[in-house]
Amino acid sequence: MRLARLSTPAGPVSGRYDDGVVYADDGRYEVGVDGELLAPCEPSAIYCVGRNYAATLEQMEYERPDEPDFFIKPPASLLGHGESIPFPDFTDELTYAGELAAVIDERCRAVGYEEVPEVVRGYTILNDVDALDQQGRTARKAFDGSAPLGPWLETDLDPRGIDMHTDVAGERRQEANTELMLFDPYEVVSYLSARFTFRPGDVIAFGSPANPGLVDPGDDVEITYEGVGTLRNTVTEPTRGQ
Repeated sequence: MRLARLSTPAGPVSGRYDDGVVYADDGRYEVGVDGELLAPCEPSAIYCVGRNYAATLEQMEYERPDEPDFFIKPPASLLGHGESIPFPDFTDELTYAGELAAVIDERCRAVGYEEVPEVVRGYTILNDVDALDQQGRTARKAFDGSAPLGPWLETDLDPRGIDMHTDVAGERRQEANTELMLFDPYEVVSYLSARFTFRPGDVIAFGSPANPGLVDPGDDVEITYEGVGTLRNTVTEPTRGQ
């Protein structure tokens, strides 16, 4: 089943998504007519794992980590499916990275590997947008619009061993399978839950395959994960000095 959130003049609605329609408790809402898709959850934090594919380590000349390496993006970084990715005025090198992400269903901590499916509401897609020339600065990965998320949650999915690809301006840029992760999604959720108390709606992104790369204003970025769907966003022109 797919779950989605939709903006409407009366406020956000949530419900089951099917073929362009969100079925909420108070009625039926058509995407593009009654409103637009929002990010499918409202997290208190977005936990992002880095260096989780061997090919990425080789490409970036990183050492293999002994445990998941992670950082955190704030809720203000979220964008929904179809929203524009703003090109910040503090960078000249904006990059994409297509990642599978889990959304937590309940408050929990110290979740065992086999228990992970019980605490995950569903899976979605995150674009880990990065200001590459801001190495060593806090704002490199944690600015407004740096976490497009969506288009919805898929509740019936085993995330281990699914195909993905990323297309930028119609060109295939990434292609991989989640079985190539160094730490599989269940390992990551369990590891982080030993260090943080998760809250409903929190997001855990599992890292990008090889070939994350630069985007230009006007580029359409489409990230597809098998069994989930496709997250689409367009990069907008820089707004220098604003």
